[in-house]
Amino acid sequence: MNRFEAFRALHRAGRPLFLPNAWDRASAAALAARGFRAIGTTSLGVAAAAGLPDAVGATRETTLWLARDLVRLPVLVSVDIEGGFGPTPEDVAELAADLERLGVAGVNIEDGRPGGAGLADPALQCELITAMKRTAPGLFVNARTDTHWLGTAEDDPVEERTEERAEETRRRAAAYLAAGADGIFVPGLADEGAIAALADGLGAPLNVLLPPGGPGLSRLAALGVSRVSTGSLLFRAALHAAVDTACRALEGAPLPAGLPSYAEAQDLAAAYAPPETRRPGRPG
Repeated sequence: MNRFEAFRALHRAGRPLFLPNAWDRASAAALAARGFRAIGTTSLGVAAAAGLPDAVGATRETTLWLARDLVRLPVLVSVDIEGGFGPTPEDVAELAADLERLGVAGVNIEDGRPGGAGLADPALQCELITAMKRTAPGLFVNARTDTHWLGTAEDDPVEERTEERAEETRRRAAAYLAAGADGIFVPGLADEGAIAALADGLGAPLNVLLPPGGPGLSRLAALGVSRVSTGSLLFRAALHAAVDTACRALEGAPLPAGLPSYAEAQDLAAAYAPPETRRPGRPG
């Protein structure tokens, strides 16, 4: 079974793939060391760690560099490519081909547009998906639709807004699957009834974010979800932990227990580095 088949096989309704999202080599290596079989990237984490804005196409080269690094880990890798990092289907298809050649197993591509500009024209989004699958047929293309974040006017009545979002989600999901997408990702979808209804009628793997305060992994499995992602959660948790630890030290409070040692952290960075960057005397 090749990496593409192995990644697809992890998407099972009732027993979903739990996909943690990393933002650099060390975070990905730490997750791999704990036994996660597949790891995604978080566009917010990648962008923020590089001092760049998220969701505006500023991190294409950073994302490619990280992908090249992460495929050395003993895990399957899915890469968040925001809206595709290019203005034309040909640009996006070229990126997909590059990622496939590097050894990436899948990608996320989103239809939300930067600066609150709403959702992409579904016909244009379908062109991107079709171009990607034509050029990189092995990649698992996870088509993200931001209907539950950007799809309706917030001043509409709640009931009307809910139904509008559900209908637009179904419409876009069907179009994206017809264009060649392998799965559908709906961040912001947290209502159990809506999750179950979409999963039941989709005919393809449904991916949701782990919703804060919402159903947990076991409940999402029971609702028919095939993949659960953490998105930017781990990156934001790491920022919180770093600031909290600094404040504790300043105030003389006990520091968190169980932190990795210097050597352990160094090993995370070096374990799967290219041979020319390894420390002298370190075994291959």
